[in-house]
Amino acid sequence: MEKAKGTIEASKEESEIVSKLDVHPHRPHLDFSFYEDFTLRGISVDRVEPQLVVCSFKVPPRLTDRNGNLASGAIANLVDELGAVVIYREGLPMNVSVTMSISYVSTANVDVCVTSILELLVIVYHADHTLDELEVTSRLLGRKGFVFGTTVVLKNKATGETIAEGRHTLFSKHASKI
Repeated sequence: MEKAKGTIEASKEESEIVSKLDVHPHRPHLDFSFYEDFTLRGISVDRVEPQLVVCSFKVPPRLTDRNGNLASGAIANLVDELGAVVIYREGLPMNVSVTMSISYVSTANVDVCVTSILELLVIVYHADHTLDELEVTSRLLGRKGFVFGTTVVLKNKATGETIAEGRHTLFSKHASKI
């Protein structure tokens, strides 16, 4: 138990680095939140059509796990955010996620192997390189009443290899016209 505790406990040096992070208060609808900025920064929208959004994403080191792969949590976040964006309508209430199902097929790799929180923070602050470039395609599968189904596919842009595929069900109650 002590060994496990030691692997997740931050050292004094790691704690000092984290305490120096500058996180500003979030102003809803005016600024990105820290969460949105941290996870979604760097996405480029390549194509928008009815029921389709295609993006490119050069994966930064801040979204990798200890093995240097795109973290499964980052993939889940991309499925959540980009699955919702395909049905987003300006001025209407926010969509609510009902279910998500993700198949993790392959990995997006980086040349750096992270073995500690400190190494990860150093990579995040001094990163001049990026990982594999991904193509992220979000499509509307269908709609039944207020429930929408979307699919999000992440592919390695260079090889065409599928990294993950997610299905996302959302609830969206549009404002009444009365």
